[in-house]
Amino acid sequence: MDGELTSAQKEAWIAFFVAHGALSKKIDRDMVEAGVVPMDTYDILLTLEMAPEKRLRMSELADRALLSRSGITRLVDRLERDGLLGRQSCPSDRRACHAVITEKGLAERERAWPVYRKSIAQHFASHLTEDEALKVTEVFSRMHVGCPGKTKPEDTCGV
Repeated sequence: MDGELTSAQKEAWIAFFVAHGALSKKIDRDMVEAGVVPMDTYDILLTLEMAPEKRLRMSELADRALLSRSGITRLVDRLERDGLLGRQSCPSDRRACHAVITEKGLAERERAWPVYRKSIAQHFASHLTEDEALKVTEVFSRMHVGCPGKTKPEDTCGV
């Protein structure tokens, strides 16, 4: 593609961008009001929970969470203070460290899931038929695979 956008493509981008921002705010607000971890924390905890040995190098965590290195450092500092994760030195590279989810972090992620699930259902899923949900998944999975270093839909680029 030469970088040009059709009118429909431009409108699709605008609709996606606006909806993503609005949905993120609504879902995050629901989580905070329910007294569970906010979305950014949930994302980090789930990413670590799904990782091999429930740990990732800080750089890998930043890539998967779509945060800058400094952004992930600040967030990890806060989550470490809260006891939701810890840092462990990397045995193969003393310059690097791993973020590791704690038992408290696992429990808080699990406690947040019912609120998150209900909010997703209310603000997102209720607007889709089953066929539309399958189509959205297909389209976004194609884009997701396009993330640097990702070769299949289950590879995360920030889940």
